[in-house]
Amino acid sequence: MGYGEKDISLVSFQSVSKGYYGECGKRGGYMEVTGFGPEIREQIYKVASVNLCSNISGQILASLVMSPPKVGDESYESYSAEKDGILSSLARRAKTLEDAFNNLEGVTCNKAEGAMYLFPCICLPEKAIKAAEAAKTAPDNFYCRRLLNATGIVFVPGSGFGQLPGTWHFRCTILPQEDKIPAVVSRLTEFHKSFMDEFRD
Repeated sequence: MGYGEKDISLVSFQSVSKGYYGECGKRGGYMEVTGFGPEIREQIYKVASVNLCSNISGQILASLVMSPPKVGDESYESYSAEKDGILSSLARRAKTLEDAFNNLEGVTCNKAEGAMYLFPCICLPEKAIKAAEAAKTAPDNFYCRRLLNATGIVFVPGSGFGQLPGTWHFRCTILPQEDKIPAVVSRLTEFHKSFMDEFRD
């Protein structure tokens, strides 16, 4: 982007349970600090050093994440094939869900770029907003609860993340297994049509 280390102070975190390798349940990670002077880096290191270290398997996994197999390594071919397979599957899942959201009445969804979540924007009918007020909850939470009760699909209301007043969103992960996505889309589509018909102004 054209910035040097002295232009921006940045702290980045990564965990072995996140990313395409997604070793869920394993505890290990690392932190990178750039753009800070030596005095601040020393204090950060001091604070980090008083914590207990992660377990041995977490440390090994973090080391593998930071230094994956390279061309010429014995495991490079299998690593590369698995990585490419996972990433292409995630891209297909994201695109399928993005398209499904954009085909729902009153819903718009941007492309997922670098995350395992989509954040669709939903334009709710006034009757649904009033029903949410009567239930003493945010309209997007009202929608998400109704979806959960009707389909078992879990979305996180956008109101928990902060949003422009009068706009409603929800967060949806792209992590269900790829062969389960069509059923999720089918149940979501059916629920959404029924919800909109029930609360249509």
